Amino acid sequence: MGKIEIEKQDSVKLYKIRKILDELSQKSGRGTELISVYIPKGKQLHEIIGTLQQEQGTADNIKSDLTRSHVVDSLGKVVQRLKLYKKTPERGLVMFCGALPPEGGGPLGSEVVQVWEIDPPKDLNQYLYRCDDHFHVDILKDMLKDDNLIGFLAIDAKDAGWGLLHGDKIEVLAQTGSGVAGKHRQGGQSAKRFQKLREMELSYYYNRVAETTREYFIDIYPIKGLVISGPGPTKEDFINGNYLEYRLQNMIIATIDSSYSGAEGIREAFAKAGDILSDFRMVEEKKLVEDLFKEINGRTGLGTYGLKEVIELLKNNVVKTLLITDNTNLHRIEGKCKRCQNIQEEIVERPEVIPKKTEFANNPCPGCKSMEVEANEQDIVDYLELLAAQTGTQLEVISGTAEHGVMLSSLGSVGAILRYNPGHTK
Repeated sequence: MGKIEIEKQDSVKLYKIRKILDELSQKSGRGTELISVYIPKGKQLHEIIGTLQQEQGTADNIKSDLTRSHVVDSLGKVVQRLKLYKKTPERGLVMFCGALPPEGGGPLGSEVVQVWEIDPPKDLNQYLYRCDDHFHVDILKDMLKDDNLIGFLAIDAKDAGWGLLHGDKIEVLAQTGSGVAGKHRQGGQSAKRFQKLREMELSYYYNRVAETTREYFIDIYPIKGLVISGPGPTKEDFINGNYLEYRLQNMIIATIDSSYSGAEGIREAFAKAGDILSDFRMVEEKKLVEDLFKEINGRTGLGTYGLKEVIELLKNNVVKTLLITDNTNLHRIEGKCKRCQNIQEEIVERPEVIPKKTEFANNPCPGCKSMEVEANEQDIVDYLELLAAQTGTQLEVISGTAEHGVMLSSLGSVGAILRYNPGHTK
């Protein structure tokens, strides 16, 4: 069996990049003044800095005073940030910078230059510099797609089915009947002749299956591994007969005995392939959520859910693994008094962020009645990541649209497997 190399992705890091890209996709500049810079791995930073400094010179020719000053300031800020790096990070670097109106909008000229730096999730191999009315985020968005495709073929003498596992779902691509006669001959044919005809039909069918498999899994969906399943010995005959193109033959990572072939066989094989695909994110997420439900349903005291309770346990170092879906859209708002350091905090949904920050900033500190309260926000995952890092807790962000993410959402999108039973039951 071939060994399949699948890169294990950091779910928190991917969540953060996705969140930033969603935010950047919605921003637009007042002119063509938003800067996107993609620096490929191995590219010398001094070359990039030189190019951007030349662009600063060119920007002096922009007619509009405001646009000119925004572009020059933004380029200056990117150059300033790049000078802090000794060399290009291992996978490359992406920077976005531009003058944007303050949160909640503002008059012309009130824009603030903001900069974002992103460590790409995979090796970045292309250089791009753009000054536009929007940020160019598509190259990074493409990098977030799970390219670890696994092909499934479920075959027996009656029919065959093809399926594809990508990201968090298994998709049935097609199925076909074999056209091969059953094992029992009609009267009037000699057993020998019948056997010969059946073997020819099988061989023709295997060649047809091999050709479709090549079209799907090399031409259309370049897979990283192939799982072949089916009842009885047909799958082994197919594999041992070397009907598959050599590249696919080398990609077979497992053969699975199943009760069905065709489309039904694809779903059955996927259900049985958990161990083989254990490197795969979807299977990983499924296991994490199943483990959580096992503890909750078994009333062991080691599984809990609900944001408030989980945060409390996290602060007390009771949480072993913390799970949260990627679509919660919650933010922690903190009001910190500059005079007495008193902290007020509240967790709210996105639309309530600005009103809550305004409320904290415009009301006296409940501790010392001073009006010097500074309000800040952070994404819930960033906040949980900080707490988790202090206690050595494993934090996993689960896809909210996948079947197991939906199960977690039914518990309020946050759950935790505990190190020990803290002595109370839910």
